Amino acid sequence: HVYPWLSVGLEGFGQYMDIKEYLAGKKRSVDKALDEYLPSAATKPEIVHRVMRYAVFPGGKRIRPILTIAGFEMCGGKGSSIMPVACAIELIHTYTLIHDDLPCMDDDDFRRGRLSCHKKFNESLALLAGDGILTLSFELLSETGNAYLVSEVSKAIGTRGTIGGQVMDIIKQKTDRRVKRRDMDYITGNKTGALFEIALRAAGIVKGVERKKLDALGNFGRCIGFTFQLIDDLIDKDGYVRVYGVNHTRKMAELLNERANSYLSVFGNRAGRLSGITELILQRRS
Repeated sequence: HVYPWLSVGLEGFGQYMDIKEYLAGKKRSVDKALDEYLPSAATKPEIVHRVMRYAVFPGGKRIRPILTIAGFEMCGGKGSSIMPVACAIELIHTYTLIHDDLPCMDDDDFRRGRLSCHKKFNESLALLAGDGILTLSFELLSETGNAYLVSEVSKAIGTRGTIGGQVMDIIKQKTDRRVKRRDMDYITGNKTGALFEIALRAAGIVKGVERKKLDALGNFGRCIGFTFQLIDDLIDKDGYVRVYGVNHTRKMAELLNERANSYLSVFGNRAGRLSGITELILQRRS
């Protein structure tokens, strides 16, 4: 069955609840760690640290760092050594949101149901808070002592990844009334997919898995990132939905979800938890 917890019986329901409990528990752990890593609002210069904390808390679902943790565990990793890396991934995500909301970018007044940073404070502080959060993420990554990890994250969020996707998004918003499919794919694959990809690859890099498994993690992550964006578009009735309609976009998400899970076969029965998370992503409504 495509959606195991929708099948009749208590077994599927139990699996669904197990994944929900896992996500909730990991979110609490990530939030606790982020609170420890971020400078307190009483640390000078107080105002920028206050803005940084405003942006990070309360956060969203923390799906990216949880995927990093789940990927690490799937590879046989144990303990809290992955937490700084997972938190770095979430901090990078937060920095992109702050900068994307700025008037020079997407010009959004609200984020997660409340005023975006530049509306709550001002543009200068929002920009500097985003810079501070990004810098902190690399401080956490560097403390692992893994230069390859730092290099791979840098590539993923640079002009060949996340930034490149945002650049294309801005260009297309200003020049094209109807964005071509290949341009939408480029924007989604880089602006959203690249960070999901490195969230999973980072788990394998820290654990030191073989190249075959590292590639599988990356491919899985990129597919899930793309699926995540398609579901966002379905919820917001935007993006791909405007071009292809609800039914086609939903079918694309389902096919990508199947492809993502196919990459997990190399991990055997260890892949159950990540597979369950992908199904929750596919079924989310908010």
